[in-house]
Amino acid sequence: MKKSLIALAVSATFAVPVFAQSSVTLYGVIDEGFNYTNNVGGKHDYELQSGYAQGSRWGLKGAEDIGGGTKVIFQLENGFNLNNGRLGQGGLLFGRQAYVGVSNATFGTVTLGRQYDSVVDYLAQTTANGNWAGYLFSHPFDNDNTDNSFRVNNTVKYASPDFAGLQFGGTYSFSNSTGFANNRQFSLGAQYANGGLLVAAAYLNADNPGQSSGGAITTTDANFVTERLRIFGGGINYTFGPATVGFVYTNTNIKNPSANTGYLSSTETIEPVTGALAGGKLSTLKYQNFEINGKYQITPAFFVGAQYVYTLENYDATTGSVKPKIHSVGLMADYNVSKRTDFYLQGAYQKVAGGQTGSSLDQAYVPGAADLSSNSKQLVMRVAIRHKF
Repeated sequence: MKKSLIALAVSATFAVPVFAQSSVTLYGVIDEGFNYTNNVGGKHDYELQSGYAQGSRWGLKGAEDIGGGTKVIFQLENGFNLNNGRLGQGGLLFGRQAYVGVSNATFGTVTLGRQYDSVVDYLAQTTANGNWAGYLFSHPFDNDNTDNSFRVNNTVKYASPDFAGLQFGGTYSFSNSTGFANNRQFSLGAQYANGGLLVAAAYLNADNPGQSSGGAITTTDANFVTERLRIFGGGINYTFGPATVGFVYTNTNIKNPSANTGYLSSTETIEPVTGALAGGKLSTLKYQNFEINGKYQITPAFFVGAQYVYTLENYDATTGSVKPKIHSVGLMADYNVSKRTDFYLQGAYQKVAGGQTGSSLDQAYVPGAADLSSNSKQLVMRVAIRHKF
């Protein structure tokens, strides 16, 4: 008996504990380049800018297998400006993404935290800016958020498994205040992929975005500070051989906007949308975006891409309504010198035509330019290097 007890004690001392299988990955993107803008308040502008084809970032993501086909997952992702070392997304430590959740191969994934909405998750990848081109190719002021101008806080997200190419999901973002509907958000989206075909659609509703610091969409996130933001749209991409072509339609309805944050001035203050039209009050701002895009993979290391966007803007005020039209064109060439490093060249041009709103919206602004043009036209050129790790 004594020998048995001694043997048991020794085996317990040297036993190797059994842990669930887990993994953690450190990753990132550094995107840095030189921008030229032909008209910034009537002057040329030359600058170094970070994070255009992709936002510069680093992050941690991981998973722990807890059995039964279920994993606990997390992701923490930081955005930053390479030129000055500042944090992105309004100075947040993990401003791009910060969530934890549970994933099951059969039932799908539920995550909690700061995340992307369904427009970004499902529809954006059918656009040029949300897929291969980035910031400069965004629709005016990124009015439909297909380039991730805002993330959604306090968010519960569900993403389905892949059902023979069909995936769907949705988000609900709490206001985190006694005013339950004050600065909340919800969205739904779906996509279907089969061979070279990709079809996607999404819808988003946000109440009072940008009007509180603790709600779903804060002032430092919101593309428009407004009473209500609604976005819906659909897109289709088709790949045949080395070529991909796509068409996207999005519709954005902005009720009683008080400011837009489609760009930041050199003082990093919110630039206001002028609310007057011949003395009247701006009640609704609407955008309809029609995009045609194409990409051709000339070699495995080199591709060229092009995009055209026709935007109908509806500016409704108490004294009347005007309907400007915005033409946007983008061209890009990208060459990979290795699996993780590429050089790219981009050009984006915008022209505002039609009725005059009497506000800053009459001036051209290519998303990512240093500031508004002094007239209805603006051109931005960029040459850059991108490294992934």
